[in-house]
Amino acid sequence: MFNEKTDNNIVNDRYSLQENQVCDQPPQESSYITTSQRILSNDTEETLNNITHSNISIIGLGYVGSVSCACFSSLGHRVIGVDPDLEKVKSISRGISPIVEPHLETLLTSAHNNGRLKATADIEFAVLATDITLVSVGTPSKADGGCDLRYLKAATTEIGNALIKKDSYHVIVFRSTVPPTTTTKILIPLLEKTTGKKCGRDFGVCFNPEFLRESTAIDDFYHPPKTVIGFYDQKSLNVASRLYQDIEGGVIETSLEAAEFVKYIDNTWHALKVSFGNEVGRICKAMDVDSHEVMNIFVKDTKLNISPYYLMPGFAFGGSCLPKDTRGIVSMADELNVNIPIIEHINQSNGFHINHTIELIDSLAVSSVGIVGLTFKSDTDDLRESPSIKLLINLLDKGYNVQFYDPSITSDKLLDANPELNEKLNLSRCNSIAELETNAQALVITHNKKYSKDIINIADEDKPIIDVIHLPEHIVANKNYHGLCW
Repeated sequence: MFNEKTDNNIVNDRYSLQENQVCDQPPQESSYITTSQRILSNDTEETLNNITHSNISIIGLGYVGSVSCACFSSLGHRVIGVDPDLEKVKSISRGISPIVEPHLETLLTSAHNNGRLKATADIEFAVLATDITLVSVGTPSKADGGCDLRYLKAATTEIGNALIKKDSYHVIVFRSTVPPTTTTKILIPLLEKTTGKKCGRDFGVCFNPEFLRESTAIDDFYHPPKTVIGFYDQKSLNVASRLYQDIEGGVIETSLEAAEFVKYIDNTWHALKVSFGNEVGRICKAMDVDSHEVMNIFVKDTKLNISPYYLMPGFAFGGSCLPKDTRGIVSMADELNVNIPIIEHINQSNGFHINHTIELIDSLAVSSVGIVGLTFKSDTDDLRESPSIKLLINLLDKGYNVQFYDPSITSDKLLDANPELNEKLNLSRCNSIAELETNAQALVITHNKKYSKDIINIADEDKPIIDVIHLPEHIVANKNYHGLCW
């Protein structure tokens, strides 16, 4: 069983083709069988490439599965929906929506009337009668917050049992929300073990996260924010991509792991946005400021606020504004007795990121470190709350021999208000990249400037290069490269 809600009087350990078949017509009379037999008899690339409208089985008739059945059918694909819950199967078979979702029943009724949508409780029948299987079964949270994969693994085993009886290339597209590496480390090995076949040769696997919002799911399907397909092999990608040939926006092709993780990142980001907005609202309310006026101004900035800017993983933030103003808003909230846990922990998270950098350096077993760029960003001499200064001080405190090179920092520049520490930091200065490269066993690159590229070029191939700004790959090619969080 792959779904929490089942009828135990009907569904036991696995499905029975005869007992649980709930298509409108008996299997032997279904048009899917004729179509499937025609396709199964020829496993050539030419046959796959010439199929414009696919024969699709969709496993799991919950929210995502029901919407997918209706929408893919509306695009001309022939669809078999599968679920152990016979009430859902009966609803879909009759063109009736099993959930509340605007416009869904209209599409289901149309698909039922034109004969492009059937439903069954039997995975084996559905897999044998189709070319591609979309898996949208539930992956609920466990008590510890982790992802419960038992229904997904059960469905995957059922698919594998069906593939034993199938000679042609079949593509399985997982859509259930799962942690990264689930497909490569759990689902593909399970399919290979069950079938005795090889992924990429005998069957294909993709991961296609869904981005459907309840109450607007139909519009989201036809006008998605993005369509992402992670793929194991090019052949399976070609088959899966054709499902979306009539959907606007094109397909983002990526690794299985990236496709798995992007759904988590999306939802976490959306939750963070809601919570951040609400924290701002609570502070505004306490200060008698119109929160909607503030945020309406905020979102008009599409250069920095609502944009990719600042969102790519890199080094910790610093400078005269971000740390100070974050502390300032926390102080205001404290005075007003307003709880803002997200904003309150931003600077703490920033400190953890510097610690993460130190942990990476600790793992390299070096005793001397060179920091390329000391200001909080390049093309400035501003050292206020620079994360590079904090990194330097922390490494010195841990006993490292640390030196830096930064052409914007002159010898008379005050590096710290404490005279003793200022003198110590100034002794860490190097006057050239050659001097720094000679003295350091590892290099930390914090500025994306010509002098950074020059020192990388002259560095020994085995010298660790720690990149905290995500340099272009060609700059660090053939080097002992370590990305900070990539």
